[in-house]
Amino acid sequence: MEIVNMTELNKTQIIQAAQMLNESIPAGWPTLQHAMDEIETLLVPGNTLLAAVEDGIVVGWGGILAPIYNGNVFELHPLVVRSDKRKQGIGRAIVTALEDEARKQGGLTIYLGADDERGNGETSLANVDLFDDLPGKLASFDAGTHQSGFYLKLGYKIIGVMPDANGRGKPDIYFGKRL
Repeated sequence: MEIVNMTELNKTQIIQAAQMLNESIPAGWPTLQHAMDEIETLLVPGNTLLAAVEDGIVVGWGGILAPIYNGNVFELHPLVVRSDKRKQGIGRAIVTALEDEARKQGGLTIYLGADDERGNGETSLANVDLFDDLPGKLASFDAGTHQSGFYLKLGYKIIGVMPDANGRGKPDIYFGKRL
């Protein structure tokens, strides 16, 4: 597997990346065209998109958006790994490469938002009143089946929560890491 800049991908590989986005996060990108549009929107100067490629096939990809706060802070957005390739270190490799790129550009902090919006929720922050004792709820946070567990293993910390961001009881959880 190699990590490459997505500006180097051919049309077929861009379609593979879009299919992965559509299949992994259909709530955000419900059609292949929506996913293609997102990639086109992200592939602009200032953003960095990296893909994991095995034998010419895109198996995962992610990006960091142009820095904010005078170049100190980068947003990790999005990160997807093909479903049959998960838990093989691909996501970790992509995130590590993106963190390295943010450091090279002078970044001090990287952050991301992780929506807990599926079904009845995946974390202990879903379907509870986050306006009531949020510190206590954060202290006893359980990632459950949510991608939060992945980011916590990579050293990210919860830095904030937006209650009801995706509907009642469906928060957006913000994670950050010092670079």
